[in-house]
Amino acid sequence: MRRAATRQTTLQADRPLPSFPSAPPVRRLGRAAGTALLAAALAAAGTGGAQGASPDGLSVPDGFKVTLFADGFKKPRFMVVASNGDVLISDPSAGTVTVMPDRDRDGKADSRQVYASGLNQPHGLAIQGGFLYVANTDGVVRFPYRAGDTKASAAPQKVVNLPGGGGHSTRTVEFGPDGRMYVSVGSTCNVCEESDPKRAAIWVYDADGKNGKPYATGLRNAVGIEWFGGQLFATNNGRDQLGDDLPPEGFYRVKDGGFYGWPYCYTTQPGQAQVWDKDFGRKSADTCKAATPAFSLTTAHSAPLGLAFYDGKTFPAEYRGQMFAALHGSWNRSVKSGYKVIMIDPQSGKTTDFLTGFLKGQTVSGRPVDLVVAADGALLLSDDGAGRVWRIQAR
Repeated sequence: MRRAATRQTTLQADRPLPSFPSAPPVRRLGRAAGTALLAAALAAAGTGGAQGASPDGLSVPDGFKVTLFADGFKKPRFMVVASNGDVLISDPSAGTVTVMPDRDRDGKADSRQVYASGLNQPHGLAIQGGFLYVANTDGVVRFPYRAGDTKASAAPQKVVNLPGGGGHSTRTVEFGPDGRMYVSVGSTCNVCEESDPKRAAIWVYDADGKNGKPYATGLRNAVGIEWFGGQLFATNNGRDQLGDDLPPEGFYRVKDGGFYGWPYCYTTQPGQAQVWDKDFGRKSADTCKAATPAFSLTTAHSAPLGLAFYDGKTFPAEYRGQMFAALHGSWNRSVKSGYKVIMIDPQSGKTTDFLTGFLKGQTVSGRPVDLVVAADGALLLSDDGAGRVWRIQAR
């Protein structure tokens, strides 16, 4: 959980994003026809809904406002909220974890205090059992931690070794309701058969790093993992080089022992059987019968990263229990996609926009990364394109 003992995460909605209406399985169509169907589904999603203007041209639903919480970072990524309300954030480019206290509760960080430095591309953060866990690219380390600490009191203790670097170099750590540690590691490649079983997978460990085993496989790059209601959810970045619209990006309900398709298959319609990747061509379509499909999809190449469920008390009731995801944005699509925050209904999979404005035409002003719910119920969003942390709150 990314909030000391009980985690809070969240975001909100505004304009309808692609909800991918029911249709015959695209797996029965040719690639060109499947691509056309997906593009039509995306275009059919409306963009209605009232919006309010915010700093830097960011837009949120009426009744909300966006303000700057903190800035001055190199590449701020994942966050965790301590029990006293302090927010900690990783910066892989700087090799640091920084504390952002807001002791006067004015909605702005009082300061930025480096808690630990010299880390190896730190990314995921979690607080559990008197420790701050940091997922470096080559392993998970932990520091003794008490809420209010602004400087590490001891050297990091390595509890899990991980394969470092590779095509996807970030690592994410999360604790489940069972008190065990869940760690996601992305693939080394666009599409390939990995030799290291820790790649393209989520593993589970005891809190001290012992008794590790695979929990879920076939997830090319599950940067965001989050427990909610006894269920583990994950974002996943699909493969590249199949054009602008294939495959869509997916959101998954993850279970112990589950296989989620990569590198042999991908989801083209939410909740429907996965499609065999003929371009990769390994194994056969029968492999896809065992692959659990995404329950929700969004535009290809939009790169969903951090996710959160709103369990705060200051947003309107319709937002509570909803899932929110930060779309980091495409790098290889002819028309850019992503660069916003969306809300996903965890039951139906319907997606709607919540925060937009980082992308105007083809010009990008920021790149959303991660979301957490602050102690006051506001939603915080890290932005590694502008080196900032934004605060979204109901008026």
